[in-house]
Amino acid sequence: MKRILIVDDEPDIRELLRYNLEKAGFECDHAENGIQALEKIKVNKPSLVLLDVMMPGMDGIQTCEAIREDKNNNDIIIAFLTARSEDYSQIAGLQAGSDDYIAKPIKPAVLLSRIQALLRRKNPNFNVPSDTSVARLTVDKEKHVVNLDGNILQLPRKEFELLALLISKPNNVFQREQILSTVWGTDVVVGDRTIDVHIRKIREKIGDGWIKTIKGVGYKLTPQ
Repeated sequence: MKRILIVDDEPDIRELLRYNLEKAGFECDHAENGIQALEKIKVNKPSLVLLDVMMPGMDGIQTCEAIREDKNNNDIIIAFLTARSEDYSQIAGLQAGSDDYIAKPIKPAVLLSRIQALLRRKNPNFNVPSDTSVARLTVDKEKHVVNLDGNILQLPRKEFELLALLISKPNNVFQREQILSTVWGTDVVVGDRTIDVHIRKIREKIGDGWIKTIKGVGYKLTPQ
């Protein structure tokens, strides 16, 4: 049974989500704020976290960043569930390490479908060797680490999966649609800027020269 942690400061929303998710067969836990959420994750790690953005004290963005700072949480799926639909809020969520951004209001059946799709994509279905090296860069899928010039880097799950895809075929241009369907899945709805945000975060960690933008097409990894 998959465990879902619902993090929202409004009791009515927590109860509504809990009712529909448990009815669908999920095991649910809840937290009123980010600090409480982090404590509950340490005690009983969930498969997925539904995280509100606007909360007092530690907001959703800060909570997501704190979850991702712990490498033991790399396999936790994080989906923001919020009424805020502005581009800057979605981008901030992706930069913090979220996997999806779901706008309220949303019908229970649609929410369940999105959650099930995210859980199905927890283990990527593309065929990449467990240890792939190109020049000074190595992606180790078994250890979930990136080695650059002997330095070990920890990347959030989607950044890691995206880099693993690109390094699987150096100098091959991966089209945006191919990246979305492979890394996120065709039945997961993500924003147009999702790939761009993740590419930018990867470049910040490994350097700008490795990943080339092919304007209007997609991206490729070029050995340095």
